[in-house]
Amino acid sequence: MAHARAEMPREACALLGGDRSTGVATSVHLTRNALASPLRFEVDPQDLVRAVLAVDAAGASVLAIFHSHTRSPAVPSPADIREAHYSAFHLIASMSDPGQPLRAWQIDGGIAREIRLTISGGALSPMRVG
Repeated sequence: MAHARAEMPREACALLGGDRSTGVATSVHLTRNALASPLRFEVDPQDLVRAVLAVDAAGASVLAIFHSHTRSPAVPSPADIREAHYSAFHLIASMSDPGQPLRAWQIDGGIAREIRLTISGGALSPMRVG
């Protein structure tokens, strides 16, 4: 959420590494939004490569793709659904909905299904790759 606030008014984005079998995230890799847009995001290609290599080096998998919505709820937009090509969870932070600021989704075959998100323990230390 701090990354999303810092990137305002642009959408923020990041990758989370972790264990697919447990669904537990173990690392956060902050990335730049190549579009620098308040309404859309695209992970900077160089940041994407660096983040994926760091996740692989840690023996983990890309578990989730994070991005923020600057003006709408934490629900996948039609563009989010259309562009969801990677098998990972999608974490969306809403900068305009304090009641539900962070929600998790599984997007498959054009269908978005909300999944339960549990945040426990200490905060993950983000790694800036850009």
